Amino acid sequence: MTTHLSELTALQTAEAVRARQVSATEVAEAALARAEEDVWGAFVTLAPELALTQAAELDRRLAADPEFDLPLLGVPCPIKDLNPVAGVGFEAGSAALRGSVADVDDGIVEWLREAGTVMVGKTATPEFGFPCYTEPDGRPAAVTPWDPTRSAGGSSGGAAAAVAAGIVPIAQGSDGGGSLRIPASACGLVGLKPSRGRVPSGPLREAGPGLTTSGVLTRTVADTAAALDVLARPQIGETYYAPPPASGFLAATTRRPSGLRVGVLTTPVIADADVDPTCLDGVDAAISLLESLGHHVDQAPVPFTPDRWESFMALWTFGATMLPLPPQADPLLTPMTRWLRQEGRKVTATEFATALDGLQRLTRQVALAWQPFDLVLTPTLAQPPAKLGSLRDDADPAADFAAQMRFTPWTSVYNLSGLPAISLPLHVAAVENARLPIGIMLGGRFGAEDVLLSVAAQLEEAVGGWQRPG
Repeated sequence: MTTHLSELTALQTAEAVRARQVSATEVAEAALARAEEDVWGAFVTLAPELALTQAAELDRRLAADPEFDLPLLGVPCPIKDLNPVAGVGFEAGSAALRGSVADVDDGIVEWLREAGTVMVGKTATPEFGFPCYTEPDGRPAAVTPWDPTRSAGGSSGGAAAAVAAGIVPIAQGSDGGGSLRIPASACGLVGLKPSRGRVPSGPLREAGPGLTTSGVLTRTVADTAAALDVLARPQIGETYYAPPPASGFLAATTRRPSGLRVGVLTTPVIADADVDPTCLDGVDAAISLLESLGHHVDQAPVPFTPDRWESFMALWTFGATMLPLPPQADPLLTPMTRWLRQEGRKVTATEFATALDGLQRLTRQVALAWQPFDLVLTPTLAQPPAKLGSLRDDADPAADFAAQMRFTPWTSVYNLSGLPAISLPLHVAAVENARLPIGIMLGGRFGAEDVLLSVAAQLEEAVGGWQRPG
């Protein structure tokens, strides 16, 4: 069993521990051994002492009580280095925080631990999670295990690399403009951005404009659904709230709906961008499968023009000014972060208030434009996984940012609108002699992650499971 642990999904791992086919300690030791051999830039630090302590406690409780059970019992799950774990390094991908150690657990760290996961380490992220690539200064870039010359995406790039490489079956991440779905596409994984308010933001951080949410990266739809059952826990005083589904999210993956109305949109939304034919091929494959499953497919309208995206730009740059950094930290920041903070300092109070108002108007506009559809299908990205360094431009951060927008012209629509969206590794293409994953994205109605997960599970079943690197 232990020699095959890297092949198990999160749910299979929990079942193996539950059935005493393997101990939580053995699972943790195997994951740590794989992580020690990380060549993908997935981890910034490992936490063997913490992981083995947590695993031993699970084994102790299981030995003491045969009925003891947790949904993700003994599953190794690293935490993205934007979320603090008490006693573990916390650098947020920045040289300005090099050597910092957290003194508290973030809320999501606690919830995952309560579900039975074991925290094996912290995964790589670009500085403060801003870029859609993970190339932190002074650290190895996170690369996709499908082709180590290409980026794992960002900002949850390290998390995606760890899961795609088989080091762990699940990894925590977050999504403020596509940061779960972008690396999911680049690494051939399932990446769900939940509805605004579905996963609490607190208690250590505030929701702000509601653009960012936490989630996970996995190799199966069922694992993603099981994690959402763990993380979807309304907290008292949360700014946003998504109504609970009629039944659990994992239960939704066993349903096989038909007759859903699916809108297709391949025109870029937030930027004028060229769309690679391989990305369009992925959409075509999805259309064929959806129609074969009894769903109705039609064209969806572009919900807004690229100039309306300025609401997101003002909020994003202003958010960069809110980082709790002393002035002397600026020289240690990447050119991208410094540029975002400089642009953010130009935003006036009136412009910020107008941006918030524009965000709310845009939310209504997207909902009305897509009201005829149960789901909207787009490519996840406009291009295959990006070559390392092809997006980053330290000499011209504005050009860097524009290149990122062209690379991801659909993902932030869902952060602006608060709607849920999932990237699925439906297509694999040969690109420059490399076999690469090409994600497709399905967006749903607000609060309807159960519908998204049901259809995602249908597609996964229809193709016989997702392909793996190698």
